[in-house]
Amino acid sequence: MFAKILIANRGEIACRVIRTARRMGVRTVAVYSDADAGALHVEMADEAVHIGASPVGESYLRGDKIVAAALATGAEAIHPGYGFLSENPDFVDQVTAAGLVFIGPSAASIRAMGLKDAAKRLMEKAGVPVVPGYHGEAQEIVLLASKAREIGYPVLIKARAGGGGKGMRRVEHPDDFSEALSGARREAKAAFGDDRVLVEKYVEKPRHIEVQVFGDIFGNVVHLYERDCSAQRRHQKVIEEAPAPGMTPALRKAMTEAAVKAAKAIDYSGAGTIEFIVDASQGLKADRFWFMEMNTRLQVEHPVTEMVTGTDLVEWQLRVASGEKLPKTQSEITLSGHAFEARIYAEDAAKGFLPATGTLHHLKFPDTAPEGASMRIETGVRTGDAISPFYDPMIAKLVVHGKNRQAALEALGTALSQTEIAGSTVNTAFLAALAADADFSAGDVDTGLIGRHQQALTAAPPPSSEIVAAAALAASGAGAQAPSNDPWSSLAGYSHFHAIARRTRLRHGEDDILALVSMRPDGRFQVALDAPYDRALDLRAAPRLARWPGHVTVFSGAVGYSFAVPDPLARADEIAAGADSLRAPMPGLVKLVRAAKGEAVIKGQPLLILEAMKMEHTISATHDGTIAEIATEGAQVTDGTVLVRFAEEAHG
Repeated sequence: MFAKILIANRGEIACRVIRTARRMGVRTVAVYSDADAGALHVEMADEAVHIGASPVGESYLRGDKIVAAALATGAEAIHPGYGFLSENPDFVDQVTAAGLVFIGPSAASIRAMGLKDAAKRLMEKAGVPVVPGYHGEAQEIVLLASKAREIGYPVLIKARAGGGGKGMRRVEHPDDFSEALSGARREAKAAFGDDRVLVEKYVEKPRHIEVQVFGDIFGNVVHLYERDCSAQRRHQKVIEEAPAPGMTPALRKAMTEAAVKAAKAIDYSGAGTIEFIVDASQGLKADRFWFMEMNTRLQVEHPVTEMVTGTDLVEWQLRVASGEKLPKTQSEITLSGHAFEARIYAEDAAKGFLPATGTLHHLKFPDTAPEGASMRIETGVRTGDAISPFYDPMIAKLVVHGKNRQAALEALGTALSQTEIAGSTVNTAFLAALAADADFSAGDVDTGLIGRHQQALTAAPPPSSEIVAAAALAASGAGAQAPSNDPWSSLAGYSHFHAIARRTRLRHGEDDILALVSMRPDGRFQVALDAPYDRALDLRAAPRLARWPGHVTVFSGAVGYSFAVPDPLARADEIAAGADSLRAPMPGLVKLVRAAKGEAVIKGQPLLILEAMKMEHTISATHDGTIAEIATEGAQVTDGTVLVRFAEEAHG
């Protein structure tokens, strides 16, 4: 076994590899860019090496810098994770030429599966079923259009290089073929530097089912059953599960045998995934699946396979790469229960899943797994970390396992409803809506499900008056929890003659909200909401919420409602400029008076200190003038109380 490895990646997968390596007694070296100097994977690793600026082209895609870092730190092998250089055969050559071990397949295996058209021709020779289509080298438009007619519409034009839905077009009619081909080629050229395409039969109700395979250098290859990754948006996976719902023994046998055959055809060693497209229009049948492509690396969704097979695939990677045989034979690998993985992203589902950025001011996952289930959180971020525009905006993978699909699905919904994230727009509400979707719950999934239901799945329900009231209470500071041993906590908001009312303003979307918060004699708070709510609600304790700079987020299930809280002092200055008086922007105590009646003051001069919400706020003159009246030191004031009045001649 290796003594030390370098991880040529970042974020969640780097942390994932580090955990297994640490358990196995293997030391780890992290690499990082400028943006990741304080990242979790850097903190977790035994050593860390800076490799460049934040853009990936200057850091995580610099194979020369990564190899140099491995040599400088004495690492014996490099784990690529997924993405970046994980499927780059030239990088594998760099690693091996330096005398290091690449923890993954050979460069030859990666090249064999790197181009979709060549891979499909290879699979045809190996007896693996492929989608009816044209996978040849000729790219003339007349030939491609002719092949499309032979295949029969609808057809799918696909870039032969890359993935992720780029360079892909569905064509319904021959008249649309030319324009679709031009668009696919432009996109493929921009994304992969290769505008060549293949043309395939479009499957009407496609299921994306993939088989996890694993090989060693002794020629042994096993499968670890299948995963269903049909829940996709923009050809990107959202929720994955294992095993596939509705899977029949006949189809599983046919698919797993084909997957092992595919891996053996290229002398595969390490973790890999054979992806199949399955026609589910007439149920799952053993003669209705076809090879799509092979991912020659560890998949993002590998944890669901680990959960249902009781394996650690990263451990297997390290063992096989160090020259050991596969840890288990095929007969020793069994299925148990059902698992789901939900990818939690910083993205705006309601705006077409646009990536989002921001600082994770509040990040809280469930403390324990839902009853009767097990759970794991795979993440590379902590509270206070920023979602950078330079990298994939994944926050975490929430993985649950139950005794059957229904139990696992219920556990997934519960765990999502207990997840709290504030500071960036996230997709937890969308994930929860998908998990509760009637078709998804029934296992009636295909790659078009999210697209068909997208409006309902991404609809953002407006906050209820109860949620708005809770936000107002939190923003006012009246509901702040004092330590249980604080003898004054029972007097929070108390005034000798009347309850102190705190005026609070909030903004949610385009809505400006005004609320008046006061304490009732029984210890509850009353929150009176202005239009359009026009309600007064009594609250005893604030629900799940997070306060962060200038904002409050209230959590209701998997939805986080964020409200902007305008700075009352800034607003007071804005309103008071040139006015005859200065009013208290919030309830508080006049802690210190720095001017006197009759005194001439200048703009910006501090006049008094107001203590409110456990902080001191300086009230300054908004213009030159003479003080006619000023509040008394020690006075308890309410929102809107006149603190300073200027003599009339100040504006004469």
